[in-house]
Amino acid sequence: MNRTLGIILMVVGIAMLIWTGFSYTKREKIVDAGPIQISADKEKSVNWPPYAGGIILVAGVIVFVTSRNRK
Repeated sequence: MNRTLGIILMVVGIAMLIWTGFSYTKREKIVDAGPIQISADKEKSVNWPPYAGGIILVAGVIVFVTSRNRK
């Protein structure tokens, strides 16, 4: 179980180092006056620092190595 968790953490850490964030489009209502509605698409972004991916990668390696030593 710990080996699987370690591998998952390593893959997520590498992915976070490669892609430092993502963006998505959200439709928001600007005016809602009875039958008249005006909406606009707004682009939102989610970003994380690159060192967060490095920390998760190192944690995955530690979990993976310690799980191999116990067997």
